[in-house]
Amino acid sequence: MKLIILDRDGVINQDSDAYIKNPQEWTPIESSLQAIAKLSRAGYRVFVATNQSGLARGLFDIETLNAIHQKMTSAVQAEGGHIEAVLFCPHGPDDDCPCRKPKPGLYEEISQRTQQSLKDVPIVGDSLRDIEAAIRVQAKPILVRTGKGEKELGKLQAQYPQVPVYKDLFSVTEALIEQHKANK
Repeated sequence: MKLIILDRDGVINQDSDAYIKNPQEWTPIESSLQAIAKLSRAGYRVFVATNQSGLARGLFDIETLNAIHQKMTSAVQAEGGHIEAVLFCPHGPDDDCPCRKPKPGLYEEISQRTQQSLKDVPIVGDSLRDIEAAIRVQAKPILVRTGKGEKELGKLQAQYPQVPVYKDLFSVTEALIEQHKANK
């Protein structure tokens, strides 16, 4: 079975410099839910890996984060899709946590859970740290222009010019499905 790993904020839902602190602030990016549904129908196991330092900062608690993720997974299910699991790092940027991207701990946990190598697995993010973590596990990093992606584009192209860039998650989904058909 095929895997894909998605960042949350800026890839699936609108991002906020003030953090997504409750379910009411969680708003999907246009067509992202349909993209996940399309990936599910195409046989992808969809995982979400997200830094959530708002927990360490005291901006929300674990129950609130779970409610946000429940809203997200329910919205995806309403479109006919499925998210296999949501993994998150609750630590702040100064905690030196091995699961906080750009470190690859969240991705390594997905590899262990699925008992599958992440080599060439698509990992979609909107920031340089998503891309760097993906490279560390030999995955196939992909940047979207949504969220912080447009702002990160210059740094990405200077450091990692080989990383493909797409308008949004739906564009990524269509490209992956087309590539898979072409490789059959």
